[in-house]
Amino acid sequence: KNTFVYIGWSLVIGFAVPIIIALLITETIHLRSLFRVGVYFPNIIPGLATVMMWGFFFRPGNTGVLNILLSKIGIESQKWLNNAALTIPLIVIAMTWKSAGSTSLIYMAGISGINPELYEAATIDGAGIRQRIRYITLPSVFSLAKTLLILQVIAVFQILYEPLVMTNGGPNNASISIMQLVYNYAFRDYKYPMAAALSVMICIVLIILSGIYFKLTTKKED
Repeated sequence: KNTFVYIGWSLVIGFAVPIIIALLITETIHLRSLFRVGVYFPNIIPGLATVMMWGFFFRPGNTGVLNILLSKIGIESQKWLNNAALTIPLIVIAMTWKSAGSTSLIYMAGISGINPELYEAATIDGAGIRQRIRYITLPSVFSLAKTLLILQVIAVFQILYEPLVMTNGGPNNASISIMQLVYNYAFRDYKYPMAAALSVMICIVLIILSGIYFKLTTKKED
């Protein structure tokens, strides 16, 4: 169940944010190179350090960075990572902050390959930014988006240290990922047959998704 919740939130947050960032930067005239460096910066930080940083940021109680900031404007401390309804969205936010930069650069590369004459013709016809994005940019990067979508779903099945470090799968297993379940079976409960069986199931799913990915990329090359 949690895996599908992770996939859902990854589509809402993790899939949409890189596209929005890429569109904003490509429509920016000034300081475009600086913005590109800025969005890629989180990728330089080690993954574990990123997760620990966001864990401190969303920490429940008066020691969490976000709660400290909220207290400055008179808002009471929130449970955040102790709230079962918020744990997965918050973990996905941390994951998105880490990976959105590199994905945005891929989208920007795809957008830069669009024939500029299409934009010039649209501008002459009176099309604004919204119309250019809707009728030129998004259709042009649609095949790229499908490919990156499959890669993102594959990545969701490999989530381990994010929930392990931020929530340890809690509260009450509300944020436990399928890879963490394998980890718990193998190294905490010593149920090696269960861990092996679940690993095989994950492997089968990933093989199917990888096949879809290669099919999409082959069609794109053709």
